[in-house]
Amino acid sequence: MSETLSLILALAAGFLLGVIFFGGLWWTVQKGPSSKQPALWFLGSLLLRTSTVMVGFYFTSDNHWERLIICLLGFIIARRIVVRLTRQPEEEPNQLTKETTHAT
Repeated sequence: MSETLSLILALAAGFLLGVIFFGGLWWTVQKGPSSKQPALWFLGSLLLRTSTVMVGFYFTSDNHWERLIICLLGFIIARRIVVRLTRQPEEEPNQLTKETTHAT
């Protein structure tokens, strides 16, 4: 397999691992507080997500530091995308608030 193809696959694997990790984190934060045992929910999610990502990084890198760095880059890109997609919309101040702050 060519080096370029292996780096592209490492980037895609890192992206997928990031989506799994941060998507799972978002899902846990949404569902965890309403569960009967939230501490167990959060701890189990942390262990599952972390172990999945660590094993994914290990097999993706295959003892090549270049693949590991590219995989990490894909992971960070996925983080930025998941954070942007799951962000709560910011509330705009109402017109009265705008006018009172403008007058001072």
